[in-house]
Amino acid sequence: MNITKNRDGEKLLVQVEGRIDTVTAPEFESFMKENLEGVTDLTLDLSSLEYISSAGLRIILQTQKQMNRQGNMVVENVNETVSEIFEVTGFSDILTIR
Repeated sequence: MNITKNRDGEKLLVQVEGRIDTVTAPEFESFMKENLEGVTDLTLDLSSLEYISSAGLRIILQTQKQMNRQGNMVVENVNETVSEIFEVTGFSDILTIR
């Protein structure tokens, strides 16, 4: 898994490449916790995300809850595989997906 970020003031774009699973989830969780302070506009670009497990979904849910308190979060460029996971788990009803 590779994570890249682009921060512009209170806006943060996070791009995730590869897989978020039980092995990589702790790294993703640490990254999100370390980078959300002062962010009011978060965009998760998942165009290069191949797979997300329940561990990854938990982190996205935590992130959504935090961003509900401090601003806005959008998930964009979700591929068919990840979109199906979001649909089956009900995350498509919770997240703002473009």
